[in-house]
Amino acid sequence: MTQIRVEPYTSGHKQIWDEMIAYSRNGVFLFFRDYMEYHNDRFQDASLLFFDERNLLAVLPANRDGNQVVSHGGLTFGGVISRDDLGASAMLELFDVLREWLRGQGVSTLLYKPVPHIYHRMPAEEDLYALFRSGARLVRRDLSSTLDMACRSPMQHGRQTQLKRGKKTFVVRESRDYGAFMDLVSSALTTKHKVKPTHTAQEMELLAARFPQNIRLFGAYCRELLCAGVLIYENTNVAHVQYIAGTDEAKREGALERIFDELLERQYATIRYFDWGISTEQAGQWLNPGLVQNKESYGARGVAYDLYEMDLAG
Repeated sequence: MTQIRVEPYTSGHKQIWDEMIAYSRNGVFLFFRDYMEYHNDRFQDASLLFFDERNLLAVLPANRDGNQVVSHGGLTFGGVISRDDLGASAMLELFDVLREWLRGQGVSTLLYKPVPHIYHRMPAEEDLYALFRSGARLVRRDLSSTLDMACRSPMQHGRQTQLKRGKKTFVVRESRDYGAFMDLVSSALTTKHKVKPTHTAQEMELLAARFPQNIRLFGAYCRELLCAGVLIYENTNVAHVQYIAGTDEAKREGALERIFDELLERQYATIRYFDWGISTEQAGQWLNPGLVQNKESYGARGVAYDLYEMDLAG
């Protein structure tokens, strides 16, 4: 059996960490250190690296919150990000090492959000089996809506009608106007949900500058005015909708349908999955029917985003 050792992440590991993310079978750009560390003032980093005698086998993006370690509290998901050749037996050993190391650090609970399968470059669910073998409990399940671009369902008739209206009024183009767009996002979230966006305009500008190939804003313009927009987080297999916003008038006139037509028919026509994100609230216990129906009207169907809890006290 391979002897696996664990090391806590330090800045000296940055290069090998980022190389692991780039060449892993289930990594996404959110796990690059230049993304993870934009909010390091809010999250105490507790990331780990796992080695055999010679090589880096896997990494775990994580933060510490009291006696808990979360993978990852500042990201949509986390989990063990591994090389192609890390098999099931090695993953079980890795989890044994992980549990013992966390206990030695006084950690009582591991909260683990595995990477959903749509983001995998190749099958990578050995961690789910290891969670089961470790006695972890599924404590939350959110439901995202995803369009499989290889077998798309047609857009509903109402969307087609709105799209015709939108084509008459709006021009869609890629934009760098994050200030105006995040104002639209903030206004929508404040009005409807009494919450603020996860990111500020300044944070989005910073992250987009660091990851211009992955973070892309598409806007619907009328007379050079940004009326609506969709912010995409682009990964190898998945184009994920991070934010959607528009004025009420623009939405009535088909601005969002116009943007999604551009995205689905041209910009991301060859990507495997187009993901609208979750429609669940209250830790997954409530499904917003209007929101999920809106996404399903484009042909999207459900993908689970899970959260596991592992008790380390025993």
